[in-house]
Amino acid sequence: MKRVLVTGTAGFIGFHLAKLLLSEGFRVHGYDGMTDYYDVTLKQRRHQMLLQSPGFSATEDLLENHERLLQIADEFQPEVIVHLAAQAGVRYSLEQPRSYINANVVGTFNVMEAARQHKVEHLLMASTSSIYGANEDMPFTEVDKADNQLTIYAATKKANEAMGHSYAHLWDLPTTMFRFFTVYGTWGRPDLAYFKFVDLILNGKPIDIYNHGDMYRDFTHVEDLVRGIRLLIDSPPVRPASADDIEVGDSLSPVAPYRVVNIGNGDKVRLMDFIEAIEEAVGQKALRNYMPMQLGDVPATWADNSLLQRLTGYRPQAELKDGIAQFVAWYRDYYNK
Repeated sequence: MKRVLVTGTAGFIGFHLAKLLLSEGFRVHGYDGMTDYYDVTLKQRRHQMLLQSPGFSATEDLLENHERLLQIADEFQPEVIVHLAAQAGVRYSLEQPRSYINANVVGTFNVMEAARQHKVEHLLMASTSSIYGANEDMPFTEVDKADNQLTIYAATKKANEAMGHSYAHLWDLPTTMFRFFTVYGTWGRPDLAYFKFVDLILNGKPIDIYNHGDMYRDFTHVEDLVRGIRLLIDSPPVRPASADDIEVGDSLSPVAPYRVVNIGNGDKVRLMDFIEAIEEAVGQKALRNYMPMQLGDVPATWADNSLLQRLTGYRPQAELKDGIAQFVAWYRDYYNK
């Protein structure tokens, strides 16, 4: 089976992707900086689980250390690179913008250099639904113009897309950017809203509900997300002979083997309905603290996932209530509550 270098394997999504790839017989090398943006113990536990598989090996270092990253690529000789590592968090980017430039722009450049030097069969890199920024027409499609990012986090991901396109064009490097929509699931990040909601409700503390609850999100279960990534590995974009060869609705570049793909559930859910699903799973009502809209936030996200289905035959299928109940069960077990 293929050798896949995955950055961010101690992270939420990277852990789930590595676990899926290992279950299918891939050899996976993880590269993770183990930064203290959130509980490092949680990251260590994820890596410990992955290291139980003989097909998994890992390096702990920062993406900014380009010499180390290139050394690992030389040793592992990846056929595919999936780049998930990043400084995450929309709100944290208001406080520490420089960390986003270092990790998301410089770090991503280093990953692209490793992919170029090793002429990988496919480079897949994480983008975000935050790219769509101030866009109001929904559902969001990959061919929509997206030039109005509202946070430095989103801006760094937009930069990654532009960088990825240039490398795909210059070096004939098949590159797929995937835009995630609000991801939830077990082994999640403690800074994510659903994680904080469960924690606060169980501890009898109030939850902050922004824009007075008048918000909508396309909640995507992490297992659906990584299944989409896994299937996209097998669909590297091919540079078209001309723009006329590109199907309507396909984001394939007319001048490069490059494509952008949404991975979202394909449905927008009212925030208050999401909170009620959490309350039901926890068996306890939340103390609600209604707040105005946060700086840099958007009132709604909603993915058109038809391109993902066209390329892979797959459409996200997790039921929200089932996914939330699964997370609450994991949370109670992990934190002994």
